Amino acid sequence: MAELTDEDYRRLLEFRDGVRRYLHHLESQAGRLGITPAQHQILLAVRGHPGPKAPSIRELSTHMLLRHHSMVELIDRAERAGLVQRWQDPDDHRVVRVALTKLGNEKLHRLSAAHMDELSRLIPRLRPLLDEEFEDAGPNLS
Repeated sequence: MAELTDEDYRRLLEFRDGVRRYLHHLESQAGRLGITPAQHQILLAVRGHPGPKAPSIRELSTHMLLRHHSMVELIDRAERAGLVQRWQDPDDHRVVRVALTKLGNEKLHRLSAAHMDELSRLIPRLRPLLDEEFEDAGPNLS
């Protein structure tokens, strides 16, 4: 690994600050809508799941990097809040699937629109930091 320069540390700090500002924005927007950041993550993981079926609790725990029992607890709270619903998979009764409710869908849509706006402001500030890093890294990055 090459020696890091003062400029490398400056770029790392700027990038980290940008990511933290974005995450803070996500958390505060979720709070304004009356949900927790973890509930927002569940909504996004359910809605963004690429499979043909609704995601299973196991798939959601993989998205969120949580243990199965922790994911179940979060799903319990999200279900009580009216954000998601769950059911046993009719093809495999060991599998529990999760879908958004109308309320969950509405909250996710409002949050996602605000987050896309924030990303459109943040990306132009972060892109030069990444471009500089990739230029400096040369052909070893491919």
